[in-house]
Amino acid sequence: MSAPEGADGALVIKVVKGQASPAELAALTTVLLARAAALAAADVSPLVPRPVAGWHRPERLATHRDPRGWHVAGARAA
Repeated sequence: MSAPEGADGALVIKVVKGQASPAELAALTTVLLARAAALAAADVSPLVPRPVAGWHRPERLATHRDPRGWHVAGARAA
């Protein structure tokens, strides 16, 4: 079985482990081409950013902003 080659002679699909039958390669190629066609037909409008919540969870905030921050966390400002 020879590997599928592109227009420039480069390998298109490479089986790394095991032995893929021609039917398995055909099924994989069909899925990949269908996925590529679906992406090409999809609307390419820019993504709308998600709104940012006005609240936060205190348990997820970092206690110390830098590696040495804990040294001065308990110190009093003069």
